[in-house]
Amino acid sequence: MNIQHMKYAVEIARTGSINKASRRLLVAQPNLSRSVKDLEASLGIKIFDRSPQGMVLTPAGEEFIGYATRILSQLEEVENLYKDGLPVRNRLSVSLSRASYVAEALVNFTRRMDQSPVEIFYLEGNSRMVVQNVTAGDSDLGIVRYALNYEMYYRAYLEEKGLVGRVIGDFNYVCVMSDKNPLAHREVLREEDLRDYIEIADADPYVPSISVEQVRKKQDIKGITRHIYVADRASQFELLSNNPQTFVFVSPLPKDILNRYHLVQREVPFKNDTYRDILIYSKYHDLKPFENIFIEELEKARNASMNH
Repeated sequence: MNIQHMKYAVEIARTGSINKASRRLLVAQPNLSRSVKDLEASLGIKIFDRSPQGMVLTPAGEEFIGYATRILSQLEEVENLYKDGLPVRNRLSVSLSRASYVAEALVNFTRRMDQSPVEIFYLEGNSRMVVQNVTAGDSDLGIVRYALNYEMYYRAYLEEKGLVGRVIGDFNYVCVMSDKNPLAHREVLREEDLRDYIEIADADPYVPSISVEQVRKKQDIKGITRHIYVADRASQFELLSNNPQTFVFVSPLPKDILNRYHLVQREVPFKNDTYRDILIYSKYHDLKPFENIFIEELEKARNASMNH
């Protein structure tokens, strides 16, 4: 198997087009097509299907590209390690489904760093993006959130992708709103209390093998007719802080975030599903000391947010 052909295949998968990959790699399209055919022949699998939308990975191709991406990433790390005698850089790359305690863990983690060279990559998105990033090797660690009744879907999905899942913690959602919201004085909220207010919700509550509409239907609260779907966590906080008519169901927030945005959180017994956050990484990835420090801060921040 040719490493150069592997690089070509990864770039085609990344761009979804031989034409785009050709321009980025500065390699003629016929040469790229030939390299893919040679690679497929040597592996005995079909990596791509051609479609009007471009080059689409087959199931076998998706699995191969995941392995190839990790191999190329490791080769690059080895090259950088010994290139020009440069010092070894600690690297932390995390993708996550929006969770405020994780941001707090990152802050505490950075306070523990010494003067050694370091690179940190911190990406927020939906669960699909997190799994894709870790599978492709773009992120070493991922944090995924799901309702426990979807446990079998996620466990099967992670196993299929060659990923390990480590439980960070379970929780029940609380309702967060501005401290100027008329309901802010109540310690416990009923479902009917929220019907005249505006719910802020994730734009993409993704669950493997289940449509977004099915997930939203299950999560919707009866009687609430106004929704704002927002993917960005900072925008959610701005809306909550500046519009007392809005609220959001989230995992318990750290106290300093509540104070910073003038928010309160209240119990919602009617929303009784238990949710789980798990740390995911490739089964071939050995956790480094640098990553274990972050995981330690992650678990501390999670416990603090659940118990304050």
